[in-house]
Amino acid sequence: MMDWTDRHCRFFLRLLSREALLYTEMVTTGAILHGDAARFLRYDAAEHPLALQLGGSNPQELAACARLAEQAGYDEVNLNVGCPSDRVQNNMIGACLMGHPALVAECVKAMQDAVSIPVTVKHRIGINGRDSYAELCDFVGQVCEAGCRSFTVHARIAILEGLSPKENREIPPLRYDVAAQLKRDFSDLEIILNGGIKTLDECREHLRTFDGVMLGREAYHNPYLLAAVDRELFGRDTPQVSRSEALQGLRPYIERHLAEGGAMHHVTRHVLGLAQGFPGARCFRQLLSVDVHKTTDPLGLLDQAIELLQGR
Repeated sequence: MMDWTDRHCRFFLRLLSREALLYTEMVTTGAILHGDAARFLRYDAAEHPLALQLGGSNPQELAACARLAEQAGYDEVNLNVGCPSDRVQNNMIGACLMGHPALVAECVKAMQDAVSIPVTVKHRIGINGRDSYAELCDFVGQVCEAGCRSFTVHARIAILEGLSPKENREIPPLRYDVAAQLKRDFSDLEIILNGGIKTLDECREHLRTFDGVMLGREAYHNPYLLAAVDRELFGRDTPQVSRSEALQGLRPYIERHLAEGGAMHHVTRHVLGLAQGFPGARCFRQLLSVDVHKTTDPLGLLDQAIELLQGR
């Protein structure tokens, strides 16, 4: 979710669900330790509960970033061992680390020793050349022994040569059965399922087997799905926010962002899916993705978009 779930996106998603755990986009250790750490760690207090997702393979650097995450108030730090991008592979980040379980275990132990907040791992069910169930169990077993108690499993292998990241989300088949077997064999661990989940009915079905579900691109492209999560999955007796109420709730945040010198499209690019599925969606997207770059009255344009959502 790099370049997608930034702080503006997360603030918007939190308006839809108070309970769902939100994750940052993956941030590399180098970006934090040698770049603008304040920028990469910045978030709004309303975003809690919130996990910082890290990319890296140097135990000491990951430990240092985990400490910074804890000091910044994050609720969890997550090590990404699932991203198949060539860009991160070349730096020993992401899914390629599944071929190095001992190193991942060392990274997790260093992070665990550095902080008191949970350290979790997101991974695939394998990579090409290391995709047997025995090798998956070896990976989880070694990382578990290092202290990790929560694994988010993208139920596809990653093919590290010849497929783009997009193709790696679509071409390798989903194997929920493999993830389910992992939960049976590691019943004392928290196993969260990720990959291809699109509806709350599917979430409910998977929660019969798994301890949690993670929604990625579906939650981004169809964000209003999250508005029913608190009631349907967490059992909270709270009214469901409407689309217009959610966008209205974002208005003060946008005002502050504009006052700080930001542009409205930094925020509104994340809300385009809010109008998905009903007449007026095209006009809504036009306002917030095209007209937003031309207007001299961004908040007035936002009010037009809110009006389009009235009654939705």
